[in-house]
Amino acid sequence: MSRYNPREAEPKWQRVWAEEGVDRASREASDRPKYYVLEMFPYPSGKIHVGHSRNYAMGDVVARYKRARGFDVLHPMGWDAFGLPAENAARERNVHPRDWTLKNIQVMRGQLQRLGLALDWDREIATCEPDYYKHQQAIFLKFFEQGLVERRKAKVNWDPVDHTVLANEQVIDGKGWRSGAQVVQRELDQYFLKITDYADSLLDGLETLERWPDKVRLMQANWIGRSRGAHVTFPFADPADRDRFGCEGITVFTTRPDTLFGASFLALASDHSITAALAQDDPLVDKFARDCAAAGTTAEEIEKAPKKGIDLHVKVLHPFDDSWEIPVWSANFVLSTYGTGAIFGSPAGDQRDLDFARKYNLPVTPVVLPPDADAATHTIDTEAYTDHGTIYNSRFLDGLTTEAAIERAIEELEKRGLGQGATNYRLRDWLVSRQRYWGCPIPIIHCGSCGTVPVPADQLPVELPRDVTFDTPGNPLDRHESWRNVDCPQCGQAAKRETDTLDTFVCSSWYFLRFTSPWCEDRPFDPEAARRWMPVDQYVGGIEHAILHLLYARFFTRALHDCGLIDLPSGEPFAGLFTQGMVTHETYKSESGKWLAPTEIGDSDGQLVELETGRPVTVGAIEKMSKSKKNVVDLDDFIDTYGADAARWFVLSDSPPERDVEYTDGGVDGVWRFVQRLWTVVDGFDGTDATDMSGVSADGLELRKTAHRSVRDVTEAIEGFRFNSAVAKVHDLVNALRKFLPANAADKAAQKEALTLLAQLISPFMPHLAEACWERLGLNGIVATAAWPEADPALLVDNTVTIAVQVNGKRRGEIELPKGSDKDVAEKTALADPGVARSLEGLTVRKVIVVPDRIVNIVAG
Repeated sequence: MSRYNPREAEPKWQRVWAEEGVDRASREASDRPKYYVLEMFPYPSGKIHVGHSRNYAMGDVVARYKRARGFDVLHPMGWDAFGLPAENAARERNVHPRDWTLKNIQVMRGQLQRLGLALDWDREIATCEPDYYKHQQAIFLKFFEQGLVERRKAKVNWDPVDHTVLANEQVIDGKGWRSGAQVVQRELDQYFLKITDYADSLLDGLETLERWPDKVRLMQANWIGRSRGAHVTFPFADPADRDRFGCEGITVFTTRPDTLFGASFLALASDHSITAALAQDDPLVDKFARDCAAAGTTAEEIEKAPKKGIDLHVKVLHPFDDSWEIPVWSANFVLSTYGTGAIFGSPAGDQRDLDFARKYNLPVTPVVLPPDADAATHTIDTEAYTDHGTIYNSRFLDGLTTEAAIERAIEELEKRGLGQGATNYRLRDWLVSRQRYWGCPIPIIHCGSCGTVPVPADQLPVELPRDVTFDTPGNPLDRHESWRNVDCPQCGQAAKRETDTLDTFVCSSWYFLRFTSPWCEDRPFDPEAARRWMPVDQYVGGIEHAILHLLYARFFTRALHDCGLIDLPSGEPFAGLFTQGMVTHETYKSESGKWLAPTEIGDSDGQLVELETGRPVTVGAIEKMSKSKKNVVDLDDFIDTYGADAARWFVLSDSPPERDVEYTDGGVDGVWRFVQRLWTVVDGFDGTDATDMSGVSADGLELRKTAHRSVRDVTEAIEGFRFNSAVAKVHDLVNALRKFLPANAADKAAQKEALTLLAQLISPFMPHLAEACWERLGLNGIVATAAWPEADPALLVDNTVTIAVQVNGKRRGEIELPKGSDKDVAEKTALADPGVARSLEGLTVRKVIVVPDRIVNIVAG
């Protein structure tokens, strides 16, 4: 018998698959049901490591399995090719972003092909190519025409390192999501996509996504943040303030109008118009506002910061009592981007308000009584009561539940003309302007006479100029006069192109539609092809995209439908979503504190050392593979040593796919040994053409049962995304085959049947090895085009049962008996079990309790 050699087998079978076109989806309507499986397409930043391969391997298992089940499978691949890393590489390496990007695509494409992924490469796209982004520009203009694009001056998140604006979703803990730099605020003219128009649809649609993780749906729901409440106006106590500030009072939005009688203060954002007006004459207010502007800009940062405020020496009247004056402050925890930029503080029911009130000695009046609490003794000390209860200390609201009091308070506000019931959202319009070169140009021209003018459709694409330089910070397009200066398409006068480019998340918000017909030249995609393939049946990717990409893509499909570009009434692009866990690895640091790659360390008498210096290495935490910490395993190196199938099998073994899996040398060696054991089982088969299994022995019958149970179990595991369970079942089948010794010709036929089923069961996981096994068994065609096996129901009937045996209530063994065995047989078998007998040494059996087909409990003393 020979050893399995993946270096020879894998290229061979990849050539066969390519020649036979087994991975190509049909371009025309098919009698087969469709299945669209997609992994989130990669950014071509360099080489792929083993950690990256996990989500591609998962998607590939589904694609190969569904094809074997008779589906017409669309499984494409492309490149999310625009973005700041390419621009940074241009500055650091003195290369053009396009050259750097295309070189990386070539390398990464080769790596994915080496993995043996069942991808339809005829549909490959790259978002940086003009034949892709010209359609994106057309979509932008369609949105513009539909009123879904707005250009306005706004305070924006500015990344001072990347020199670009970031959407709220791209600011993580107050820092740029790519650079990690502290974000500051600037006021700029920017383009927004009006995602807020779809807030209700996006929120309500989550209820239909039954095959999405609950965690992702909750994250999106919280981000959209729909809340029922009221706009409440607090009139100025001093009539002179109406003229001074140009309004009757201060309006707030609140979700808890039931707590209005607990009002202690109003707080305004540091950039609220009233705060700004007062800051002009009051140096202390001005300093407070400037200090707030210099601090964190995100809701998360502000929430974590110490609560600070300043008394503005303005008073307002309570909307339910015009003799009750309430002080107005400015506070650092109030955001101008949420609600009206003003809140009323009811400290007893909000921890933030309570902290503020205690700090500045403001009143705290409890107005919500917790269940089972006594109104005479209930107090608030350092912890606010934020749950629901019964309203008290609130005049006409007393005795109502919080829910009823909210509606009653709104009713009274509307009656008095001081409020209105309203729905508010946390979601903000999507800011898509980016001040950088390597992105899709925004197809707008600015004319002194005509204003904002869309680029005519017949002039698309607006291509990026090739001759740019990156020797100074900022956007090279601002400095490219020959590209920027154009004639207005309406009046013909001198005008200027828009130099901002689109957020790269726009590129990934519709690429899955382009895959349905990437050869379409006159439209972004063919509506018939999109109608046929959409929605994506199974999407695989990281949970880090729960809010950014996944929310934007859901918005895009709705907007495209409303623009008449696609017939997808639900607006849901991804019917099923799976978020995979990461591949983790130990981290290593040298004595000098620099990160070391696994290839840079070695073993010296049991001590890890740096190969270059021989000095000891510090082993750090086990973390997800990342280039920054150098704890990556190069995919090409892995395939060179163990083969692609071993890489695929490893990342799908051990851990459930939604959890992390740790890369260890021992784990990899175990996979390699299993590959060889499996091959040995197949290669050692001496062959038979017999198919008659009527005379099979008892052992042969048990092998058949094991094989058919494996078909059932692996099928159920793949359907349920329990790939590690499928791996375990294959191990069991291989172990059964290794132990099996055929007694006759019927047994050999049973053995070949089991080996054939084994080859089919591993084909979604280890497709190259499966083909080698299929060929070795002398079977027709290739396993890649074979139908998925069906388990024989007659062989799934289990005539035996495993029964646990306890001694004095502790499990001491288990026995296997025919179903329905009487109590005497169960008792004798249990007492004869070696493990049970050892536990009974020195004891006298006093009683044996048998629950048929379930348990035997022995009482001894």
